[in-house]
Amino acid sequence: MSGIASNRAAPPLYHAVTPARPRSDAKRSRIVEAAMQHFAEHGYHAARVGDIASGLGIAKGSVFQHFGSKDGLFFEVYKRAVRSFPKYLDAPPEIRAGGFFAILHYWLTRTEHLLREDWIPYRIALLGNYGTDLNLRREINRFLITEDPYGTVLFVRFGLDRRELRKDMDVEMIVSILDWTMERFQDALLTAELDPGLFRRQGELAEKKEARIQQFVSVLQRAIGDAPAASRTEAAKEISAKVSSAGRNPQRHIGKVARTNRA
Repeated sequence: MSGIASNRAAPPLYHAVTPARPRSDAKRSRIVEAAMQHFAEHGYHAARVGDIASGLGIAKGSVFQHFGSKDGLFFEVYKRAVRSFPKYLDAPPEIRAGGFFAILHYWLTRTEHLLREDWIPYRIALLGNYGTDLNLRREINRFLITEDPYGTVLFVRFGLDRRELRKDMDVEMIVSILDWTMERFQDALLTAELDPGLFRRQGELAEKKEARIQQFVSVLQRAIGDAPAASRTEAAKEISAKVSSAGRNPQRHIGKVARTNRA
């Protein structure tokens, strides 16, 4: 889930070439769907608009008519990808009852879900965050700030209302810290799954991964948490851990954020 700045972003620099009409919405949606698969498989720089158009049986110019450029097309693909991720407060009621840090723990334990069922939107999110040029990345940041697709601001206010977060810290600062750290930590968890030998030659046991998650949540709690809430959080962690353990079954679970994951 990408970081948020303190200032309200200006409108995106990509200007619509032609206002979308109802009859063209279906075509735009088909293009975005095909482009999402293509970008996920080939990466941003190697992807070719002509190949996307050929696969759909339409002219390359038709794609540019709808999106203006390759950047404009990827931007729409990125927005659809991150909007498909759950928001923080989409956690089950029993997890929400445990509080702010129990919710964090819950989503972190479900990060691996992205590899199994949501690899395409997650791959697009990674490309948008790390694999595009500066101008496109600037537009992505503006989108994340203005739309807050992961519901981070509401989540932080949820924690403040429960008196679990520090009130002497600016709300936008808490949001930024949460976004920056959660995004990097979740990426690390997924990288370990994709390439277990990258960090440890023999991979990582589930117990060790759970210990890392708990340590990460504890670090965040010390950074942004309200000290008197610490004892309540320990009980909330136990609830989250029990639900997480019970959730390791064939039933589908949503993961991340993430985020991924913005706001």
